[in-house]
Amino acid sequence: MEKKELVLYSREAIAERVGELAKEIDAAYAGEEILIIGLLRGCFVFCSDLVREMKSKMEIDFMTTSSYENNESSSGDVKVFGDLRSEVKGRHVLIVDDIIDTGHTLKTVAEAINKMEPASVKTAVMLDKPSRRQVDFSADFTGFTIDDVFIVGYGLNYGPYYRNKPYIYTYED
Repeated sequence: MEKKELVLYSREAIAERVGELAKEIDAAYAGEEILIIGLLRGCFVFCSDLVREMKSKMEIDFMTTSSYENNESSSGDVKVFGDLRSEVKGRHVLIVDDIIDTGHTLKTVAEAINKMEPASVKTAVMLDKPSRRQVDFSADFTGFTIDDVFIVGYGLNYGPYYRNKPYIYTYED
């Protein structure tokens, strides 16, 4: 029997919140150029929508990270695949990811970026799951704060699937 989807955030609610986040981020950087670093694969939908709503001058680059593999929860072991193409030194960096739960991925990446001597490092996530935090790290910009439920859609996967859903959902029991 197939599980029934329970939509937590509709396409419309996501679009509205992403627009608000874009304005918050633009205001925080006040005309400064930003290097956006998206963490693949989960960020690609959110990052794409976010940067299209922003007015700031920006360069966009990506890092591929993994701490979930095909599991429903983070292993805490963060893997980074590949290097950035962009120069980080002296630049304002905004790391964009789909979700922060344990905090391991964002903390690991932020620490690595800080070693490259940027002018500043901030983070933006679509979802924050603070009840799962295992390290002392919080995002600077957050779309929605959620309870500890397994979520799918809008870039978030279940195994290798469902990233393409335009809304965020969980499964009804």
